[in-house]
Amino acid sequence: MMTRWMMLAGVALVMSGGALAQTAPKPAKRPFQVTSPNGARADDYYWLRDDTRKNPDMLAYLKAENDYADAQLKALKPLQDKLYEETVAHIKQDDSSVPYQKNGYWYGTRFETGADYSIIERRKGSRDAPAETMFDQPAMAKDKAFFAIGDWAVSPDNRLVAWAEDIVGRRQYVLKVKDLTTGKVFADTVDNIEPNVVWSGDGKSVLYVAKDATTLRGYQVKAHALGTAVASDRLIYEEKDDTFSMGIGRTADDRFVCIISQSTVSDEQRCAPTAAPTSFTVLAPRAREFRYSADHLGNRWIIRTNRDAKNYKLVTLADADAANGVAAWRDLTPASDKVFIENFEPFEGFIAIDEREGGNRKVRLLGDDGKSTAVTADEPAYRMMLDVNEEPATPWVRYTYASLVTPTTTYEVNAKTGERRVLKVAPVPGYDPANYVTERVWATARDGVKVPVSVVYRKGTKLDGTAPLFQYAYGSYGYSTDPAVDAGRIGLLDRGVVYAIAHIRGGQEMGRGWYDDGHLLKKKNSFTDFIDVTRHLVATRYAAKDRVAAMGGSAGGLLMGAVANMAPEDYKLIVAQVPFVDVVTTMLDASIPLTTFEYDEWGNPAQKAYYDYMLSYSPYDNVAAKPYPALYVGTGLWDSQVQYYEPAKWVARLREMKTDSNPLLFRVNMEAGHGGKSGRFERYRQNAEWQAFMLSQLGVEK
Repeated sequence: MMTRWMMLAGVALVMSGGALAQTAPKPAKRPFQVTSPNGARADDYYWLRDDTRKNPDMLAYLKAENDYADAQLKALKPLQDKLYEETVAHIKQDDSSVPYQKNGYWYGTRFETGADYSIIERRKGSRDAPAETMFDQPAMAKDKAFFAIGDWAVSPDNRLVAWAEDIVGRRQYVLKVKDLTTGKVFADTVDNIEPNVVWSGDGKSVLYVAKDATTLRGYQVKAHALGTAVASDRLIYEEKDDTFSMGIGRTADDRFVCIISQSTVSDEQRCAPTAAPTSFTVLAPRAREFRYSADHLGNRWIIRTNRDAKNYKLVTLADADAANGVAAWRDLTPASDKVFIENFEPFEGFIAIDEREGGNRKVRLLGDDGKSTAVTADEPAYRMMLDVNEEPATPWVRYTYASLVTPTTTYEVNAKTGERRVLKVAPVPGYDPANYVTERVWATARDGVKVPVSVVYRKGTKLDGTAPLFQYAYGSYGYSTDPAVDAGRIGLLDRGVVYAIAHIRGGQEMGRGWYDDGHLLKKKNSFTDFIDVTRHLVATRYAAKDRVAAMGGSAGGLLMGAVANMAPEDYKLIVAQVPFVDVVTTMLDASIPLTTFEYDEWGNPAQKAYYDYMLSYSPYDNVAAKPYPALYVGTGLWDSQVQYYEPAKWVARLREMKTDSNPLLFRVNMEAGHGGKSGRFERYRQNAEWQAFMLSQLGVEK
């Protein structure tokens, strides 16, 4: 074939013999000014934003990046395939979940060998009864580039099921309803909803949260009566404050339907009887820095709140006193500086509490008599959390336990007798926990704060300062990263890689104060914590200084971008997945999904103090003419959480500015959103690509 020259969007591509030449794309620069109340900034790559995702110049650039990544990674394909095969070998392909009981049925999921998606089924009256397929997801996903069921709910009479389905990956779900007795799917569909559906008590209507078409913010709760036109759906509640998002749910006893309006620093919950979800009563009016969530069982409300308790406490409110509001709240647990209450579930006679202490997640049982019993663990770093408990009229509490060594194990414990029994140990073929070691390390940050780190490595790995290190963190929104065995990580450990989770500020591993010290005008603590953890692990000889890889995604991708600018010399490679890297521009634009109700996470750049602070760390704005480590950047064209053009612009500017010759690869998934392609095996295929690249950069090629 003759060589031909193509010029698209200012991107130079050389096609030769059907293979792309290994020349990095260089997108055109088109002058543009991003204006704001606090000044203007030049953004020569702003043109890469196209909300329709149809601009041929933009699409040509993304294709060029994919072609370039293909060419650069071609030699690593055997290693990539090997990593994928090893991962799949650690997965029990025909696995099934532990069934749970609700309203006379046992519900569960099962995978068939080779299937990317599970079959969701139920059995009437007994675990041994014949299985009734509710969702044959492998069949539903056939010939679809993306498929996900975000939520489903069975009607009170067990006859119908409503679900939220996404076949694009942009989290704009479609409401559907099916008759489980006949298999007939109703003609009723509602587009652009949150993955959240609830039945009315009479089973004739489905409540859902409608999204704004532009911002994708859930802002209206509506009721759809089966067999009627969507245009006639009844509006139940509209959230006017665009800094709030919404959800709906039922209480533990199914007596109430509740609408939850939620921002970073404020909650408001309004509930109505399930039998007639029309007139909703607010449990406590919203106020800044006041958060709560309520559940109901018997004749009382149980409420998790930060009122006079930074790390949250539980309070109760009798039905008879509900009209008196917070004045009638009575403490069930004391406020604590050390114990952070994450979640709770009410049972008849006791409450199961999901809490954090010392960086670990634990379970505690609190009896109505005030006696408290902690569920114990034997490892230094672990995750224990409440599992599915749909029937409150039982003494048995189901929970899961996991660590970086111990596969996820489902237990149930009897709150009356203390008896504990194993329901299931997640099968991990070819894996022996005895071959691995997990540790809890405490790294001292530059301001003296002790940062917890969960570490795992294979026995025999030399901790003499020569091992490669793979360090991960998230550190935003108060989201905590808990340890668990990952089939896709075993191959890395077996090759001598030390894996570490840095529980940096911005999460809530150490309580609400841990989050407060890692957001808004203290966000840089997240970045410096991560860097200081790396330096501690190198100084204590867990790893070689020149063999460190870092990874983060979404807001953790922001972390990666900031770290790349602040301490590029500390990392051999950085993997940034769907990274939030254009902080200032995005937070200035209220039309972009998530922007408005994230002002309390990042700040509102319309205010100068926040504008200046964001600008000082925004990865895109701080790319400089200096050496950077090798970089692997991933995104999805249909991402609704972090728009594809953020990493696209960042990569373009890095290509323009960086002075090193280290590889920079940009993988764009053209058929997926924030979480990548759907399907359990597809995820591991995608992971194997960056893992192979990482190992090659760390000098581990086998």
